[in-house]
Amino acid sequence: MARVPLVDPEAPDPAVEEIFAWVTGMEGSVPNHFYLELNFPEYMQPKLQSTAALWEHGELSMPEIQHVGIAVSTANGCGYCTGAFCTILDYGLDADTEYVQSFAENGTAVLDDDRLEAIVEYALTVNDDPHAVTDADVEALREAGLGDKGIVQLTHLVSDFASYNRLNTALDTDYDYQDMWRELDTAAMSPADD
Repeated sequence: MARVPLVDPEAPDPAVEEIFAWVTGMEGSVPNHFYLELNFPEYMQPKLQSTAALWEHGELSMPEIQHVGIAVSTANGCGYCTGAFCTILDYGLDADTEYVQSFAENGTAVLDDDRLEAIVEYALTVNDDPHAVTDADVEALREAGLGDKGIVQLTHLVSDFASYNRLNTALDTDYDYQDMWRELDTAAMSPADD
């Protein structure tokens, strides 16, 4: 059970209703973390607007963004968010379910797209240790077709996803995605124990 209550508003603000409509289209229903975040509605709305800007106004495609979400969430051990981004890629973007499962379990080893591989590898490096990012890492993104805007977008996405990972992990958000996402063996993208 979540460490703070899930708030189900009787009459949500129109901006929240718009967010709920979008997420229902992408995930099939409004997930619990949105109700958890309604404990601080003054922050929820601008936070989700920031996330929307990252998802809608940069150089990365929606499938690329969801791959980053899966990779970062898996690396951070957030089963809740891994389930969320697998659901969006699978249900909302109509990716093949077996492919989504394979990516979540095996990481970049299953990718046959050099651009996507460069994006995910960079995201995992930023997430694990931003001090480890090199000029060569950024150059690999440029060679994959990203410009300055896309590189900044990607770096912000990692931070954004990690913040959701921390929120849902720390507050133990009640899992409400398909069990198949929770049952994945995600060791391939989890950082090695030091």
